[in-house]
Amino acid sequence: MERVTHHGRETAYRVSDRGGEGQTVCFVHGSGGSKDVWKAQARLSDRFPVVALDLSGHGDSGDVDAPAGPEALDAYADDVVAVAEATGATVLCGNSLGGAVALWVAVERDLALDGLVLAGTGAKLAVAEPLRDALATDFDRAIELLHEPDRLFHDPPPEYVELSRAGMRECGRAVTERDFRTCHAFDVRDRLDEVAVPSLAVVGEHDALTPVEYHDYLADRIDDCERATIEGAAHLAMLARPAAFNAALAAFCSRISPGA
Repeated sequence: MERVTHHGRETAYRVSDRGGEGQTVCFVHGSGGSKDVWKAQARLSDRFPVVALDLSGHGDSGDVDAPAGPEALDAYADDVVAVAEATGATVLCGNSLGGAVALWVAVERDLALDGLVLAGTGAKLAVAEPLRDALATDFDRAIELLHEPDRLFHDPPPEYVELSRAGMRECGRAVTERDFRTCHAFDVRDRLDEVAVPSLAVVGEHDALTPVEYHDYLADRIDDCERATIEGAAHLAMLARPAAFNAALAAFCSRISPGA
């Protein structure tokens, strides 16, 4: 594990590199998550270097004093830019909140990018009121809501669910609520024409949190954006169906690589 210091805090990240010559891809987790959600994507490091970070307040990273909404989004974008600059990453791959952060970097920051992968996310990420209420008052209930069928997972092995629940508890209620409220405030529907790099919108076919239509919207409104569907998966397609997710990601990265 490595760390980069920026804005008075440390952001932790993991690099996997088995000699891949493609552009370095930086992976950004979702609400209440950590870099561990991307472990299966390290298998791609023989094709391109793989970097996965912990956003502020998650995993091994220091926290930031930022309220939910635009301030937290900006702080998370700072984390991503710092890690991308430290590692030379030019492709961002974000899931859910991580996709929102990646989109925000693409339209708001000067980071040089070659590509953008938007996985289980959207241009607007409204969070249902029952989940927002549970996050504020009953964290165990919120965790159960998120693990109902076709939310985070579709027909997962029990150990996946237990690991996911434990990870969210480790992140804690305050940070997880900040994440979801930041998602709820996020809306770049009127700025998608500013995304100036090739993009891929990839979604689990059963994803009830950020459904297929969200990704159709991204593909329709970003100038150069493909869409891919991962069969048999819901919101965390990269965990539940890593081979199919990795194949879609690798094909996209091959398309945008120099000389392709």
